[in-house]
Amino acid sequence: MKSAPRGRLRQKGHSMPSLPATRRVVIDFPEPLFRETERAVAEFSTSRSSLVRAAVEQYLETLRRKRLDEELAAGYAANSAIDRKIASEFSAVDYETF
Repeated sequence: MKSAPRGRLRQKGHSMPSLPATRRVVIDFPEPLFRETERAVAEFSTSRSSLVRAAVEQYLETLRRKRLDEELAAGYAANSAIDRKIASEFSAVDYETF
């Protein structure tokens, strides 16, 4: 008999839903951060892994948004001269009545 992946049993004739691959990591925390993490785990009734995973996901999303904001600001700055020129060319339209 072939062995099933650790933690899951395979029954003949039944397909198992595929689970996303995970990796185990070891993280060192300073003691105060570890105590705070343990308090949060108890307070929110979650696992340490779930809490750390959610924190990393949120941090990465924050970094992505910051990078996008910086790219947009650079694009606006790079195009500001032409934007002002176009605006001045159409400034008379503001005073036209239809």
